[in-house]
Formats: sequence, structure tokens, C-alpha cells
Amino acid sequence: MEAKKSNTSSLIILTTLFFMWGFLTCMNDILIPYLKEIFVLKYWQAMLIQFCFFGAYFIGSLIYYLLSLRIGDPINRIGYKNGIIIGLVISGLGCLLFFPAAQFKMYGFFLGALFVLGLGFTMLQIAANPYVAILGSPETASSRLNMSQAFNSLGTTIAPVLGGYLIYEYFFSHGSSGGEAVKIPYIIFGLIFIIGAVVFKFIKLPEFVNEDEVVKGTGALKFKNLSYGTLAIFMYVGGEVAIGSFLINFIGLESIMGLEEAAAKNFLAYYWGGTMIGRFSGALSLSAMEKTKKYTLMIVLSVLSFALIFFITGMEFQTVLPYIAIIGLNFVAFAIGKGIAGRTLGLFASISILLIALSIFSSGSLAMWALIAVGIFNSIMWSNIFTIAIDGLGKYTSQGSSLLIMAILGAALVPLIQGVLADIIGLQASFIVPLLCYIYIMFYGFYSPKWKSKNREIVKPKVGFH
Repeated sequence: MEAKKSNTSSLIILTTLFFMWGFLTCMNDILIPYLKEIFVLKYWQAMLIQFCFFGAYFIGSLIYYLLSLRIGDPINRIGYKNGIIIGLVISGLGCLLFFPAAQFKMYGFFLGALFVLGLGFTMLQIAANPYVAILGSPETASSRLNMSQAFNSLGTTIAPVLGGYLIYEYFFSHGSSGGEAVKIPYIIFGLIFIIGAVVFKFIKLPEFVNEDEVVKGTGALKFKNLSYGTLAIFMYVGGEVAIGSFLINFIGLESIMGLEEAAAKNFLAYYWGGTMIGRFSGALSLSAMEKTKKYTLMIVLSVLSFALIFFITGMEFQTVLPYIAIIGLNFVAFAIGKGIAGRTLGLFASISILLIALSIFSSGSLAMWALIAVGIFNSIMWSNIFTIAIDGLGKYTSQGSSLLIMAILGAALVPLIQGVLADIIGLQASFIVPLLCYIYIMFYGFYSPKWKSKNREIVKPKVGFH
């Protein structure tokens, strides 16, 4: 009974961490237009925010991967609990560095703080995801992970509204300047992480040792579903983050809606909230539940999730009516996908391509909602790509997972590339960059079954011949 209580309390704290890093990751989308205005930056300079934050994921994962080849899995040596504590401390330090960055009014200091924060989140990602899976019976591991990921999406949904209010409407309106409006919010986040590390230190947790073989070399890349899947992850996180990064500025264009940042931030909540809606629906669509019950629950959860977003944004119902149609389209796409990972992935990417094209070549409310709609079709992409990519890898699974995490580098580079293009050809036309990302994802989704079947040919002969 005591162990069960310990696991429950630990799971609650871990789920809170998922919420927090989802919240702070989405806060970057608030920082971009804010710091762009404060420091009078070009688009590509503002995108250095995402470059430094997500670049830390790549560098942190690469260092971890190289260490694992040399000394074995570092987390396996220090323990998942200590790995999470280290991640919390580094994340807290990154948040606290926002204070001197604002004090000295240096954009480079802000970028350094974001890099440190990204390193902390990298450690949390590496340690917390598998730890959620082992805090309980294997049969319910997927359920626990889906729940934690749903709270991550809840964080990305709330961040644009709450974070945007604190920065744009409260502290900025009270005379904060030179980036000072971010000081108090990030100090609060930093203290929460540090307190979380202290609390986690004194919680009794079950020991866990990962016995997967760590394989040297690049043998995992002989699997096409992994090598192509690594690029698919790069494209997915790149396209998703690029759209979120530019959405407030896009809505502010006179040809679109001409809204100020304080008003546009509420629409950003619908972009990231769509991921939450889609993840709940995706978890149900892939289940073995009876079809009628499955679709009924998908509708109910979609309605409840929409109600939550509608409540926290406080917008007029007539304004957000197009979003109802977007949810309906998502439901139809899930039905056509029939729970098949590759088919659903390819279909969702195809719809995203059409939506982005519509946002490029139209204007006004239509262009805005078309771009926002991409969020709900991003929902299952990470899980579907990841699952397809590691299928059939056997002893190379751990190595393959490390390579996929490194591919988060896409979130650092793709927004930067779009920023450079936006300065040259204009912001609206620059969305051709994420459009190209989704074209590749569509290709990967529809062609992945061929690569997965060939994996059996690679692995099977080693078992049959003596």
C-alpha cells in the first residue's frame, strides 16, 4: 500500500512536470513577438529564440548519446530519480537566468537562458518519459504516458492565454520595459522547478534498471523506417514549432486580421489546444474499444476539450465557430485512417498541406483559421512517426530512440530558415517552409509500410541459421 501511494504521488509530480515543460515551451511563442518588438529584431533574429532552445535538445541528446556509447546509459548509472532531479535543477537555473537577462537588457543573455532551459528539458525528456512507464504495471504504461502527454498539451494550451496576459497585459502595461515584463513569471517558474527538485529528492521511489543492450556504431541506420523517420521527426517538430512561432505575427498582418499581440495570443491557444484534442482522439482511435463506444467518447472528449479552450480564452462563440468545423474534419480524418499509423499520418499531413496552402494564398479569417487548424492535425504525428520509426529495431531500439530525440533539432533550424525567408519574401509567403516539411511527412506516412516489412528480412536471418 505504501509503495502504491509513493508511485501515485510520484506520478502526480511527473505529470505536473509534463504540464510545466509544455507551458514553458509554448511560452517561446509569446517571447518571440515580445522580444522582437523590445529589441527591434528582424524575423530571423527573433527565431534565434527557438534556435537556442531546441538547439539545446540536439546538443544535450548528442552528448548523452556519445556518453552512452562510451560508458553505458548514464541514466542507468545514476538512476531515473537523480536524472529527473538534475533536469529540474538545470531547468530552474535556466528560468532564473531571465532575471539578469532583463536586468542587463541583453538579447544574447535571453538566448543563453533559453539554451540552459532547453538543456534541462532535454534531461527531463530522457528521464521522465520512460519513468512514467515503469511507475506501475506494464499493462497500464501506455495509459499513464497518454495522460502525462495530455497534460503537456494542456500546458501548451494555457500558456498563450496566461503567459500572454502576464507579459503583454499585466507587467508590460505597468511600465516594464527592456524585457523586464518576463522577470517575475520566469522567476516563479524557476522556483517551482527548484522546489520540485527538493520534493522529488525526498520521495521514495522504486529502483529500475534498463537492461537493453547499448550497441556501438550506427547500425540502427540500416533500417529505412528509422533513417527516414529521423528526418520525419525533424520535419514534424520544425513545421509545428515554426507555425506556432509566427502565428501571432501572422494574425497581426493587415491582410489577415490586423490584431495586436494581446488579442492574437488567444488564437494561439486554439492552435496548441488542437493538439490536446487530437491526442485524446488519437489515443481512443488506436484502442481496441468497440467502434460505437470509441467514436462516442472521441466526440465527448473533443467537445469537453473545446469547452476548456473556449473558457480560458473568453472569446465570443460566434468568433470561434470555424473551429467546430475543424474538429469535425479531424473526426472524419480519424475515421478514414482506421487506426492505421502510417495511413493516418499520411492523411493528416496531406490535410495540413492543403491548410497551409490555403493560408498562403487567401486572406482574412479564412487564412487565419486554416493555419490554426494545422494544430489539431499535428496531434498524432510525433507518436505515429516514433512508433513507425522504431518498429522492428530489436537491440537497436535504444540507439534509434536517441537519434529520434536528436532530430528535435528541426525545431531549432526550420523556424530560423522561415525567418530568413520571411525577411526576404514576406511573412505570409514564407509558410512555404513548413508546407515542404509536411510534404515529406506525407511521403513518410504513406510509404512506411514498405520499409517496416523489410525489417523482418534484416532481423530474421540471424535467428534461423546455426
